[in-house]
Amino acid sequence: MNTNSNTEKLVLVTGGAGFIAVHCILQLLKAGYRVRATLRDLNRGAVVRAMLREASLEAGDRLTFIQADLSGDAHWEEAVKGCTYVLHVASPTPKLDFKHEDEMIIPAREGVLRVLRAARDAGVSRVVLTSAIGAVVYGHPKQTAPYDETFWTDTTHAPAYQKSKTLAEKAAWEFMTREGGSLELSVVNPAAVMGPVLGPDYSHSIYLVRNLLSGKMPGCPKINACFVDVRDVADLHLRAMVDPKARGERFIASGGESIWLVEVARILKENLGEAADKVKVKQLPNIALRIAALKDPMVKSMIPLLGIPMNLTSAKAINRLGWSPRSPQEAILAAAESLIRLNLL
Repeated sequence: MNTNSNTEKLVLVTGGAGFIAVHCILQLLKAGYRVRATLRDLNRGAVVRAMLREASLEAGDRLTFIQADLSGDAHWEEAVKGCTYVLHVASPTPKLDFKHEDEMIIPAREGVLRVLRAARDAGVSRVVLTSAIGAVVYGHPKQTAPYDETFWTDTTHAPAYQKSKTLAEKAAWEFMTREGGSLELSVVNPAAVMGPVLGPDYSHSIYLVRNLLSGKMPGCPKINACFVDVRDVADLHLRAMVDPKARGERFIASGGESIWLVEVARILKENLGEAADKVKVKQLPNIALRIAALKDPMVKSMIPLLGIPMNLTSAKAINRLGWSPRSPQEAILAAAESLIRLNLL
């Protein structure tokens, strides 16, 4: 990327303290862009700068913060002002204690529309939306062929968080068709996000590695997943932001073929020496998960996934945008090593 031509360009990153967002900010700054990040609480700005320093980058005045919340209109007009691009990474995180699924669905959908409307009105050239494979893989008949971007989750058979991601992404595409004007949209749908943690904020996928390393998991449920490194997710956001071939397209971000969770345990056990002493490389019987699901809503959301192949293909991102992701093993080990190094177990 030609950094010289980027120095005048300002990029807005929403939800600036999030795991994927911080890695996006890091790569944008390295590529020469100026970055403005939205935070619900401006005190979190210091945390973001500390995470960037953990990655050996001093942001200085090329990074600024603005207070904005997806649930309200305040400050969005100001947030997008003067921006060439917007990376809309912010999303309500999975809630476990919700009374009704609308507590996740409405903020996700309304938040996306708020950002798109503000971006269109400010003359932003393109928005890249962080969706999820939760908007792709749920509610289909069992299949062995990998899922690609033509699949959409059937929301009648999806847990609340995945339903919120699906409905928010669909709302974004409908907005673009109906009233997008000259604004362009690209979407990134990451698999389970691993890779290096820069501080105490990280994706809920990484709790799997943390719980295995700390011995909290007595074994692994028979669940299949694709994994991707957060550095590659950020890289794909930047490619989707500038490449003309990304306009109006969605891209699955997966580091390779899906693996069973017991394989994740094995990767940790075989590569981390005594740091992985507490990892149990053991397949749990399905009945154990069903019993645990009676008390734990997070476990309950896994039940529909038991024994189901969840393979994805990122051929579109690789062939069209020249994306080249790390392997799942590298992503998993990078997450584990950073948790150990930062004493976050």
